[in-house]
Amino acid sequence: MATPSRTRFPVDRGLNARMMVTVFFLFVFYAILVTVLLAVVKTLAIVILIPAALIFFQYYASDRIALFAMHGRVVSEQEAPQLHAVVDRLCALADMPKPRVAIANVDMPNAFATGRNQSHAVVCVTSGILRRLNEPELEAVLAHELSHVAHRDVAVMTVASFLGVIAGFITRMLLWSDMLGGLGGGRGRNNQNAGQLVLVELAALVFSAVFYFLSFLLIRALSRYRELAADRSGAILIGQPRLLANALVKVTGEIGRIPTKDLRSAETFNAFFFAPALTKGRGASISSLFSTHPSLEVRLEQLAKLEAQMGRAA
Repeated sequence: MATPSRTRFPVDRGLNARMMVTVFFLFVFYAILVTVLLAVVKTLAIVILIPAALIFFQYYASDRIALFAMHGRVVSEQEAPQLHAVVDRLCALADMPKPRVAIANVDMPNAFATGRNQSHAVVCVTSGILRRLNEPELEAVLAHELSHVAHRDVAVMTVASFLGVIAGFITRMLLWSDMLGGLGGGRGRNNQNAGQLVLVELAALVFSAVFYFLSFLLIRALSRYRELAADRSGAILIGQPRLLANALVKVTGEIGRIPTKDLRSAETFNAFFFAPALTKGRGASISSLFSTHPSLEVRLEQLAKLEAQMGRAA
């Protein structure tokens, strides 16, 4: 069985370096968080174990969760011969095991891949993207998605999000405890001790909230780097970056025609998608910091440079 390091998907060392730096800062923040909270939260083991259990379940069952959420259904070669043929061809090119193939009966043109490893992966396309893309463009999209599988992106994002989940859980726990008992509440405490407790709880609450916000920004940055890396490696695998660029332009334009209420219901799953479900009227300035994907312009610029480089090499 081929391992991710042995597949023929190329690795972008520059993007990998940026991803490693992002993960490094996440772990630095995590170490600071644990150090501070050891002195504040007596039930730290519970605080960590509960999010850890949730994250592990999400990681272990990521393929089933994603398919259930998107109403995807695994299809056989008899049901979708052309789709299977494209996946077979790409897996042979990449020298990687073939994932399960699924279709979601959704009009929004999109695709995603998930699974804890190559042996438990699934690549899913919507019926909307099957209707709107020709076969070469669909192949480019699936090459992008299979790159996520080959590079274990689900594992990377799960580990990274674990840190933010802990911070968010602590923030909510402190808020709930305050709402139920009141800051500094409790019988048998004198005013001085109650006042000190108020300051400690407020400090922990503010600290965990700030940590959650910073880790959220870092995780979103990591997600954007991950998408750029998948664009690049997928385009190199098929040898035609312009096909992926064409698919990006077409899918993004078609998503803009989807009703706003449908886009809002799909935004929760943006981190999975080939192209994000963006509601109309959203600005592209500060909101880019919170986006799971790079802007269309950035992705097209990278693909245009890659097309030029491959043209010169030829």
